[in-house]
Amino acid sequence: MSHKTAEKKAVARKDMTKWQWTWKEMKRNKVAYLMVAPYMIVFTCFTVLPVVLSMVISFTDFNMLELPNIVWLDNYVRLFLEDDIFLIAAKNTFIFAAIVGPVSYIMSLMVAWFINELSPKIRAIVTLIFYAPSISGQVYLVWATLFSSDSYGWANAWLMELGIINKEILFFEDADWVMPLCIVVAIWTSLGTSFLAFIAGLQGIDKAQFEAGAVDGIRNRWQELWYITLPNMKSQLMFGAVMSITNSFGFGAVVTALCGFPSVDYAAHTIVHHLEDYANQRFEIGYSSTIAVILFVVMIGANALVKKVLSKVGS
Repeated sequence: MSHKTAEKKAVARKDMTKWQWTWKEMKRNKVAYLMVAPYMIVFTCFTVLPVVLSMVISFTDFNMLELPNIVWLDNYVRLFLEDDIFLIAAKNTFIFAAIVGPVSYIMSLMVAWFINELSPKIRAIVTLIFYAPSISGQVYLVWATLFSSDSYGWANAWLMELGIINKEILFFEDADWVMPLCIVVAIWTSLGTSFLAFIAGLQGIDKAQFEAGAVDGIRNRWQELWYITLPNMKSQLMFGAVMSITNSFGFGAVVTALCGFPSVDYAAHTIVHHLEDYANQRFEIGYSSTIAVILFVVMIGANALVKKVLSKVGS
């Protein structure tokens, strides 16, 4: 765009209101909006509207059988001041998220960085090996067999063979073991979509930047990572952070598959489990919507915090 053309557009914009200018730009880019329309319609119908509707329903006592009555903040008061199980679920969820989120994120980045140094053929094989657990439908069966509660479980068999124990440990039925084992399984299966995004980001970095960095004084691989690699991967880093946060706060499937629902003594009971309990078992949709809103707010806050931290990478 020439300087004169830019000046003409600036003058034309001054003669229009904000809405007139927006409408003109939308008409000018109507083909682009038409291409984006299918996704935006689906996203609005199945993401935006459910979130908004859940927020509205959270102020009611809707139970799917009767017309809802507005109860204002009663559900929120009940949740924080009267629901002891929710407090247990919140504690377990934050413990899980604080461990699994950062560990899986850093592990995905480090493994992707390591794999990127391999030759293309070996890289493809190793990527499949690391990525396979996250897409395997039988992943929980392996861990259930490994930590089976009888002497046929591999862990119990080895421990008894070594003389460390003389009685089988009920791993997934013991409140002391449930949470640590679920955390380990979640980390083991965490090399998913963000892992592939990191590999793609590493592959897209121009090799000439590393040569220029060496000229400018970068002397080791860690300096390359901080000053060249990470700044070039900010979009992939943000995507990986969002995926890690989403997965770490919504890990209910891991617990349910290994420990059943609910877990023993609510040792691994999470906010997601609490939501499912009131929505699918008790049909208290108003109250379950309140739980969903709280979880949504927490995840938005965590994403905002991570975005702020990542904005300082390489700066």
